[in-house]
Amino acid sequence: MTTAAIKFLDSLSDDQESAARFAFNSEDRFDWHFIPRERKGVPLKTMTSSQRSAALDLVRSGLSEAGFTKAESIRQLEQILFELEGRDIRDPDLYFFMVFGEPGDRNTWGWRYEGHHLSQNWTIVNGTAIAASPQFFGTNPAEVRVGPKRGQRVLGSEEDQARSLLASLNASQHTSAMLSDEAPRDILTSSEREVAMLDDLGVSQNDLTPNQQATLWSIIEEYATAQPAIVANQRLDEIREAGLSNIKFGWMGGAERGEPHYYRIQGPTFLIEYDNTQGSANHVHSVWRDFRGDFGRDLLAMHYQRFQHDEPLNAGE
Repeated sequence: MTTAAIKFLDSLSDDQESAARFAFNSEDRFDWHFIPRERKGVPLKTMTSSQRSAALDLVRSGLSEAGFTKAESIRQLEQILFELEGRDIRDPDLYFFMVFGEPGDRNTWGWRYEGHHLSQNWTIVNGTAIAASPQFFGTNPAEVRVGPKRGQRVLGSEEDQARSLLASLNASQHTSAMLSDEAPRDILTSSEREVAMLDDLGVSQNDLTPNQQATLWSIIEEYATAQPAIVANQRLDEIREAGLSNIKFGWMGGAERGEPHYYRIQGPTFLIEYDNTQGSANHVHSVWRDFRGDFGRDLLAMHYQRFQHDEPLNAGE
């Protein structure tokens, strides 16, 4: 990842590099969002083919192959929206890169890749430890219903597995899992910079059968493994260490396809939210949050403690 970041920065013109670079302790590092809005950074739209190749190689270094495919598919959905709506804001090249601090083998730095329905945030501490949240994937349309990509569902597995789990619940389990008959309009944590546990509601992992537990774990893995194996395994190990019995699954809204719905999976260390209510329930927002580790907060705290920093971490330290 460090090598890819250096190669990317080296490919940029002076003006592009100036737009892409930020201090590591900049407040911009926490200013993430998933809506189509004005963004800082350098966009794909202004890049040459070689710069674009270096930029996407950087993205590939930060995601698993499945995660990269997911991200690219989401980006290409903007072309479908442009064809449907004709608005310039729908553009698969309006995805931006920001680098915080100085990439280096022993440095602490970070970067973000972001545009409509995509926000991926990485923090690298001492050149080795990696945090990769908040992690946001969204799709509009959730299911492509016209054109050559008709039937495509980029986040289909996230929906299908959760529906399978919900459908398998017995009456008692279902009562615990159903948090509301009405789904919220969006993920509850929105683009908050720091999140705490939501209400500890839902059906507990302990109250599921072995097959149901396997489905629940498979959903968690679907989100975790968007990141490279080293990050995904770290996430899953932390969840196990915090206790699988503390995980709960909750559902809001309708149980039938086409009805607005929302689910969340929450444990002591993490939160997964999935919402599909907008656009006649054909518009998905999904997120992975780490209660202690968003933007590398836990890794940085350990770093500060170990080296007894008295001042905020400087770019490239």
